[in-house]
Amino acid sequence: MTTTPSEGFRLRTRYDDPGAVRVEMRGDLDHTNADTLLATVVELLAGHPDAREIRLDCASSGTVDSSGLAALIMIRRRTGEAGVALHLDGRGAALDRLLEVTGTLGYLTTTSMDAERTPGRTGRTTPETAHEAPSAIEGVQNRSARPTGPDGTA
Repeated sequence: MTTTPSEGFRLRTRYDDPGAVRVEMRGDLDHTNADTLLATVVELLAGHPDAREIRLDCASSGTVDSSGLAALIMIRRRTGEAGVALHLDGRGAALDRLLEVTGTLGYLTTTSMDAERTPGRTGRTTPETAHEAPSAIEGVQNRSARPTGPDGTA
């Protein structure tokens, strides 16, 4: 099955084995075609209830904008609800950087199967796994609370 929502973007679906579906993406995943990718994966989930994993092949994909990222997050949510592992194969440096900057790398690349192999790693943020960055506001408050005068007064 090949889908062409807009010029330059293509999706090709392959069935690697009875439980694995591969979706090859070619072109930019952006606001003009993110919905097409999501709809394709939703159709695959509905049409293949025995699927164990969906592999999105990103090796030939171009740039990913915020709509494309939102589609990937929704796909992860849908596959998780269906108990299907999601893999983002062939990620380039630009996609990895986008996922790192937005804090979605762990969510989109840690599958339930990975969590089973790695105790305590679920791909979800819990109080035990959350890592908080220091707040910029806290830093401002801390700096303003320091004495600034020669005698130690503010």
